[in-house]
Amino acid sequence: MQIGIATNLARTTAWAALGAGLILVLPEAAHAASEAGAAKGAFPPFDSKTYPGQLFWLALTFGTLYWLMSRIALPRVGEILAERSATLSRDLNEANAAQAKAQESAAAYEEALASARSRAQAIAQGARAESARQSDERRKAVEADLAAKAVQAEASITAAKAKAMENVRSLGSETAAAIVAKLTGIEPNAAEAAKAVDSVLAR
Repeated sequence: MQIGIATNLARTTAWAALGAGLILVLPEAAHAASEAGAAKGAFPPFDSKTYPGQLFWLALTFGTLYWLMSRIALPRVGEILAERSATLSRDLNEANAAQAKAQESAAAYEEALASARSRAQAIAQGARAESARQSDERRKAVEADLAAKAVQAEASITAAKAKAMENVRSLGSETAAAIVAKLTGIEPNAAEAAKAVDSVLAR
């Protein structure tokens, strides 16, 4: 900011010095014009008699302008630059704070997303384990039921077979007794016929 004020002041001083140099140089250039226009009268700025007054007013004007610039314009410009710098700094700080807050929000979102994924995986794994356990329990129940039914069926088959064998034995004994009686004319004893049938079945 101070460099900018010094630059503006240097420019103002240079313009004032240039104006003063022109005023000092112009009389020589205007002398010929004053001689050419002597019949009509000298132009006041080119008249050498008015040089002291012109220099006085130049100095007074330059001093007044310098005072006004140094006391009013340049401080106001400095205040504007300082205010602008403060505004820029404040805006940059706010932008940095917003960026940091956004980064924190993004990090929190990523953390929440990772936690949700972990919970979802845990829930899915638990559901799979529970489904596997229920399936295993149902399988075991079905196997036990089938085993019980197989035992029951086997017992029924065994009972039916025993009953059938009993019927076969009884029928065989009666048939054998009838055949022997028909062939020999002697009716055999029922116990002996049953014993003969048992011996044949045992083979």
